[in-house]
Amino acid sequence: MSWLDDNPDVKNVRCGAADLNGQARGKRVPRRFAAKLEKEGTRFPLSVLNLDIWGEDIDDSPLVFESGDADGVLLPTERGYVPMPWLSSPSAILPLWAFHEDGRRFAGDPRHALAQVVASYKALGLTPVVATEMEFYLVDDSGRGIRQPKSPKSGKRRAGAEVLSLRALDAFDEFFNELYDACEAMDIPAEAAISEGGLGQFEVNLEHVPDALKAADDAWLFKMLVRGLARNHGMAASFMAKPYADYSGNGLHTHFSVIDADGNNMFANDTHAGTPMLQNAIAGCLQGIPDLALIFAPHSNSYERLVPGSHAPTGICWAYDNRTASVRVPGGSYMARRIEHRLAGGDVNPYLFLAAVLGSALIGIEDKLTPPAPISGNAYSQKLAQVPGDWGAAIDAFEQSPLARRIFDPQLVDNLVRTKRQEMYHAQDLSPEEQLDLYLDTV
Repeated sequence: MSWLDDNPDVKNVRCGAADLNGQARGKRVPRRFAAKLEKEGTRFPLSVLNLDIWGEDIDDSPLVFESGDADGVLLPTERGYVPMPWLSSPSAILPLWAFHEDGRRFAGDPRHALAQVVASYKALGLTPVVATEMEFYLVDDSGRGIRQPKSPKSGKRRAGAEVLSLRALDAFDEFFNELYDACEAMDIPAEAAISEGGLGQFEVNLEHVPDALKAADDAWLFKMLVRGLARNHGMAASFMAKPYADYSGNGLHTHFSVIDADGNNMFANDTHAGTPMLQNAIAGCLQGIPDLALIFAPHSNSYERLVPGSHAPTGICWAYDNRTASVRVPGGSYMARRIEHRLAGGDVNPYLFLAAVLGSALIGIEDKLTPPAPISGNAYSQKLAQVPGDWGAAIDAFEQSPLARRIFDPQLVDNLVRTKRQEMYHAQDLSPEEQLDLYLDTV
């Protein structure tokens, strides 16, 4: 029985997959064709999953003219239909992922990249348990530039940032009520919402799930939802890494642990240090940062966030309960030991991001890597190896990295490098206003 049978008010569906930039690419389908879509999927060129941020083909991509711009078969994922509560008429999206005509997975699909990492954990009898923290700004973009939106209750604009302010949350109470109702309808496990350090900045935590693919789906769908609801309320919502020059950027942090077949936390014991596997995973995450910076900071604007002292980590280090470190082991019960990876901006592709984090941790586990000593104090004031602060350097590092090819299929590496080189070429002459227009509610 189809989900649509229980939802007769849904008259049309969207079907789509995430491209390398996390953009949803797909089709709008009338309800009467949905049964065929569920059974057979749909078709569109594989090159569609490898477009640049403007939605243009990649020059000289082997997916375009060299292959005759061949179709792939896009099949429904295990997620099934998801309501789209921000649209005016009842609608649903059916998430897809890409395969070749002969049934082989398309290696350039970012969801397949994460699935391969999860399969590698499964081969060792392990399962990652993953949560994400989603930071975004609510902005008024109706004039030139952006500014804090007016409170729907008072009609006033906040004078400044208010960290953990209940008043700031209450000012947008109707928006957040709709957001949580929509998350429940979409099976997105939204937990606490907080007011963050930027002007009109908020964070919503998505709870831990023992399914990294669902966690990535949730983050991808959450971005669509927040942007759609904000427009309904006369605002824009932005996950752009650095929308305001003078305020903190948006991050997308992940917390993760690893459990065995019996559900035991393999990072936890009765000590502060945690298990050897925790230490191995930390070492893998640190080793991966220089080579995988392109995943964590994929756009021109991403590097404006990675500035010392601006609440985004820049030093390659780890620590216990220290938010200046790029890799953090949060406090609390020893039995709840987990890793928080704090480097990524809110503009990342969630599938590539979790594949990079979990994949580098797995390399640390498989290779039994040992991390350096944890830091204490302010990481910004210490002499540490630094995260690449330049887009071009990050592209080069990713392209040349053997570690990246242990995590990602060479085809995906090549596709992403071609995409980012094309974007860098065309973005180099953008003014700050044009950059804002490009990224504000795209990424």
